[in-house]
Amino acid sequence: MRNALYVMPMALLGACVDAQPDTSVEAGRAAYQKQCAACHGPDGRGAGEFGRQLFTIPPDLTTLSARNGGTFPRDAVMSVIDGYDRSHAFSAAMPEFGALDLGPAVIVEDDGIGTPVPATLLALANYLETIQD
Repeated sequence: MRNALYVMPMALLGACVDAQPDTSVEAGRAAYQKQCAACHGPDGRGAGEFGRQLFTIPPDLTTLSARNGGTFPRDAVMSVIDGYDRSHAFSAAMPEFGALDLGPAVIVEDDGIGTPVPATLLALANYLETIQD
C-alpha cells in the first residue's frame, strides 16, 4: 500500500508533463464560437449579431481559400487574428487577439524550422480551414 502512495502522484505528474495543448478542430470551433461568432456569424459568413451593426460587415470566412486561389492561407489568417499583420485599411473593430491569452505555444514545423504558435490560434486556423466552401 505504501508504494502505491508514491506511484500514484508520479503517474499523475507524468500525465501532466506529457499533455499537449489542444489544437484540434473541435477546440478551434469552441474558440470561434466564443471569440468570433458574434461578428463573423455562427457559420463564418459574416452575419453575426454584432457584426451586422458595424459600418463594415465582417468578411465571409468560408471563402478564404477561394479568395486565395483555392489554397487556405493559414499563415495569413493566423497573422490577422493575432494582429501581427494588418494593413492600414483593416477594420479596427476586430481585436488583436495576440494581446490576449491564446494558450501555451506549440511548435509548428515547416521545412525543418520550428515556429512557436499559440495553441488556440492554431486551433482556430484548423477550424477555419474546415469551413471553406
